[in-house]
Amino acid sequence: MSYTELNMDLTREQKTMKEETHRFSKEVLRPASLELDKLHDPEDVIKSPLFWDTMKKGYELGYHTVFIPDTWGGLGLDPLEVHIVLEELGWGSADFAIGLGVACFPAFFASMVPNERLIEDIIKPFGRNTDASIIGCWGITEPEHGTDTLVPGTPEFSDPKIRGQVSARLDGDEWVIEGQKSAWVSNGTISTHSLVYLNIDPSMGMKGGGICIVPHNLPGVRKGRPLDKMGQRALNQGEIFFDKVRVPKDYMLVDQESYEAMLDVTLATANAGMGAIFTGVARAAYEEALNYSKTRIQGGKPLFEHQLIKHKLFNMFMKVEAARALSRSAIVYNLNNTPPLTRYSIASKVFCTNTAFEVASDAVQIFGGIGVSKEYPVEKFFRDARAAMIEDGANDSLMITGAHSL
Repeated sequence: MSYTELNMDLTREQKTMKEETHRFSKEVLRPASLELDKLHDPEDVIKSPLFWDTMKKGYELGYHTVFIPDTWGGLGLDPLEVHIVLEELGWGSADFAIGLGVACFPAFFASMVPNERLIEDIIKPFGRNTDASIIGCWGITEPEHGTDTLVPGTPEFSDPKIRGQVSARLDGDEWVIEGQKSAWVSNGTISTHSLVYLNIDPSMGMKGGGICIVPHNLPGVRKGRPLDKMGQRALNQGEIFFDKVRVPKDYMLVDQESYEAMLDVTLATANAGMGAIFTGVARAAYEEALNYSKTRIQGGKPLFEHQLIKHKLFNMFMKVEAARALSRSAIVYNLNNTPPLTRYSIASKVFCTNTAFEVASDAVQIFGGIGVSKEYPVEKFFRDARAAMIEDGANDSLMITGAHSL
């Protein structure tokens, strides 16, 4: 592998898993993401056979079930293994890594509170799926709400003047869902199911929410166009509209009584995953810069022989190692404990995405003028990392949420 594994307790199986995931990322994910990044129209990305072939290969290897227990057909990874896999997937392609990770959200959260109908309709079919014909998305961001939906435990979370735009009301044995999720829904326009975070009791503010699985083949579900954005172009994102969509009562996983606690688990899981993925992005940028510095001649000798470049590269190396140490600790602790200590997942997400951006920026600088061209992947790493400082919660706002628990 390209980095020294400091955990000397990894089993032979875990080492093999890391090597196999790295190979898949190198041979499949990165080439596909770089090719798809060249497409001007995001609609062309999701129409591309390359996109779907790549997703299907990820499904065939089970990477869409990273968070799913083997009881339900998932990979059944322990938390350390989850981190190893996500870092390697992120090393290859942040966009595909996030897309495969989010795909499991409806089944993953259903597996936390399973009932017979969810097991048969949602969990088992997703665990068995190998052709990417079942894809989940995380429907939380709204036109008027972004990171302010991710503030459990703060005074603002129970302010009745701040409430979600997607609502749910119980009508007999069905929930009626109305409203819109914004264009930032990952997998939004290609998904078959939404894990929708909505509002049940407006008098409780954001705290009066619920979490419901909404199949997209139900009447009243409509999707917008894929979002045209500067980075992570192989990660499909787009808005979803719900017009009086009637959903079986059993599909509401969480109501207002336990919504805040489950949102806390959501934030802890998603942010920990982002920390692992963007540790991989930071590492990818560092490795590209290191390799280039040993072959590019400037001033009569390789770039690496210049003291300033050595200093910059070692600083990048330290940041990557620190990102791995923090993100591994956060994901191992929070996937093993309930309730999680969400501030550590937030710290991981903020630190690792910031690190990925800083390291990618330094990599572009080391490449010089050619670093801003599309000839080398560091230009894409830079754009991908910049997007990560906003998605899954804007870093500056997340830090305020995390600070409430200090």
